[in-house]
Formats: sequence, C-alpha cells, structure tokens
Amino acid sequence: MDLSQNEWRSELESDNNSFLLDVRTLEEYNAGHIPNATLIDINNPEDFVEKILALDNSKNFYVYCRSGARSSKACQIMNHYGFGVVKNLLGGFLDWEGEYV
Repeated sequence: MDLSQNEWRSELESDNNSFLLDVRTLEEYNAGHIPNATLIDINNPEDFVEKILALDNSKNFYVYCRSGARSSKACQIMNHYGFGVVKNLLGGFLDWEGEYV
C-alpha cells in the first residue's frame, strides 16, 4: 500500500505493532535515516529475501528508500512472501520532513 508522507508518518507514529524498514544502501543509511529504522539493502536480492523471511511477519511494516521506487519493489516482494501489512512511503527519504538521524 502506497501512502503519502503525512499518512505514512501518522500511521507509523500511532502503530504499536510497527516495524520500520529502510531498504537503501549502507552508505545512504549512514548519511541519514529515520530513527529506529532497520536496514536491509534490497540491492542484494538473495540477502534481502533471506533477511525479511527472518522477520516477524505479524508486524506492520513501514518501508522506505530514497525516492519510493526500491521500497515499492520491496513491498511487492514482501507481499509475495505473505507479509500482511506493508506500507510504502511515497517520495521516500528525499521528501521526508520528519525527524531523522
């Protein structure tokens, strides 16, 4: 599910069962990321699938990347593997106006 910046942030902040997933590269993550995000780089597909399958799929996943394209693909992959609630941040980190580290 694609959500606008405001919808995504509002749902993330009020969700007690959330898991924040950054699918960018380590270099992008180190340059700045949303607090409490877990990094799993989608650019390494086998590693990405292995790592997401180890996650608790009862969580609600909030996924982002730089612009929204990679996170959209990540959401498709996660849905394929049976993850129930997966929310993509439209516009990605480039458009993020919330807190970051």
